[in-house]
Amino acid sequence: MKILAIEASGPVAGCALIEDDILRAEYSIQDKMKHSRTLVPMMEEIRSRLELDLQEIDAIAVTKGPGSFTGLRIGAATAKGLGLALEKPVIPVPTVDCIAWNLYGTDSLVCPLMDARRQQVYTGIYECRESLRVLLPQRAAALTEIADRINALERRVIFLGDGVPVNREALEEKMRVPYSFAPAHLSRQKPGTLADLAMRLYREQGEACLVSADDFRPEYLRQSQAERERGDKRSYSLVDTDQNK
Repeated sequence: MKILAIEASGPVAGCALIEDDILRAEYSIQDKMKHSRTLVPMMEEIRSRLELDLQEIDAIAVTKGPGSFTGLRIGAATAKGLGLALEKPVIPVPTVDCIAWNLYGTDSLVCPLMDARRQQVYTGIYECRESLRVLLPQRAAALTEIADRINALERRVIFLGDGVPVNREALEEKMRVPYSFAPAHLSRQKPGTLADLAMRLYREQGEACLVSADDFRPEYLRQSQAERERGDKRSYSLVDTDQNK
C-alpha cells in the first residue's frame, strides 16, 4: 500500500510518501503560506528522487480541516486534481488528530491548539499511548472552554500547535493541572504524521475511509471571514429595510 500525503492546512506545507510501514520521503517547509507555489515542486522532488511512477500510488491522504481557509482549499484542490488525474481515491484525515499524533507514546493528555483568530482555537483532547484515542473531537472553541475541560480531567497535558505562541500567557493563567509545551520539531503539522495516520485508518477501516476525489470536500468548522462579513452586511440590510417600513 502506497499513500501520498498532502499537508496544507496551516503554516506548514508539505508532502510525504509512505509504503506499508516505511516512510519513504517527507518534505515540508513553513514560508508565509506560499502553499500554491511549494506543494507541486515538493511532490515532483519526491517523485524524481524515488523514481516513482505516480500510478503506483494507491491513495492520496490530505488533512481535511480545520485550518487556514486558503491552505485547506489549496490542499483540497491539489489532492482532488491529482486524484482525478490518476483515478485514485482520497483519505481525508482530521487536522487536529494529525497534530495530536505527533506525540505518540506519551502518558499525558495531548491538546493541539490551532489559532482560529476571533479569540478562538481549533482544538481537541486526545490520548496517544499506543493508538489515537479521541476524548474530545476537534472543534472551534474559546481558550477558556478548553482549559476548563482539561482542568476538570485532572491530568497532565501537553499543548502543541501554532496556537500555542498566541495563547501561551493565557494558558499559564488558566491551567490548574500540570502542563508542558511540545518542542518545535513536534509542534506543527507534519506530512509524515499525516501519512502514518492515513495508513492506520486504512488498516482499521479499509475502503470505508476512502472518498472519491470528485466527492472530497474540506471541513472548515467555521465560516470564512468573507462569509461572515457577507452575513453581517445582509443582517444590516435587513435591519435597515425593517426600519424603513
